[in-house]
Amino acid sequence: MTQKKHDPNSKVIAENRRARFDYFIEDDLECGIVLMGSEVKSLREGGANIAESYASVEENELWLINGAIAPYAQAKTWGHEERRKRKLLVSRKELAKLWAATAKQGMTLVPLVMYFNDRGMVKLKIGIAKGKKNHDKRETAAKRDWDRQKRRLLKEQG
Repeated sequence: MTQKKHDPNSKVIAENRRARFDYFIEDDLECGIVLMGSEVKSLREGGANIAESYASVEENELWLINGAIAPYAQAKTWGHEERRKRKLLVSRKELAKLWAATAKQGMTLVPLVMYFNDRGMVKLKIGIAKGKKNHDKRETAAKRDWDRQKRRLLKEQG
């Protein structure tokens, strides 16, 4: 039996923890992202925020909009804009699926996690989501609280 070793290249950079509270995630998709060198170096230091960002299909391409990558201090002259539009890389088949979901079904493309994969490449997991209403959010919070209470009771019992 061989054990899978933890790769030092793979790690989570940024996570949108609020996405599962605000949306019903129907499906998710891993995609690549086009970055500049200073952006990758900044991500290695952990300077990213995808909480207020979203993805959009424009002109037959997929874009990450409003994703923040902190400026890299050593790249003064050839740095990058913090909140520029960044191109996401998906296959044509997946792009057609995403376009159909947003245009025809009224779904939203929400970034869930940005991470380095085992090869050291930056990847973004996008969720195809439907927005929750306020009563759905209350229901989710109540279910989460009940699950937490149930675990605590089971732990106390035995």
